[in-house]
Amino acid sequence: MKSIVVSAALVSLALTGCASITRGVKEDVKIEVTPANANIQTTTGHTCKGSCTIKIPRKEEFTVTASAPGYQTEIIDVKTRVSGGGVAGMAGNAIIGGVIGIAIDSANGASLNHDPNPVILQLERGSGSKKVFPEPSKKPEGKTVESIPVS
Repeated sequence: MKSIVVSAALVSLALTGCASITRGVKEDVKIEVTPANANIQTTTGHTCKGSCTIKIPRKEEFTVTASAPGYQTEIIDVKTRVSGGGVAGMAGNAIIGGVIGIAIDSANGASLNHDPNPVILQLERGSGSKKVFPEPSKKPEGKTVESIPVS
């Protein structure tokens, strides 16, 4: 009986990606906005008023739009990239889960993180809108990104 349980555990481990187990297939993305009464809307259908945290599938890229009366609307694209934790999960696949684990983690996005996270939007007074082009996250968390006006 004990060997059946051990065998079943090994098979289930081989059929499941390590990053899927350790990191999950969804990630909390924090959206910080100034002013506090700004409306947040994402292309995933999430909406909130003021700063919030949303849970998004790790493989899903999306756009965040922030707007408030008397302020320029600000738009930022949130991309995905392989993270350090995702690389570690893939290494675990190479040791334990094999090709099946790598395929599962690649398909469900478990090795990815959203970038930027947190998403920081600081609306400026005025009208119109601007799109923010964040640099890849090699800078400390919480640092704001420069923005370029959009006509």
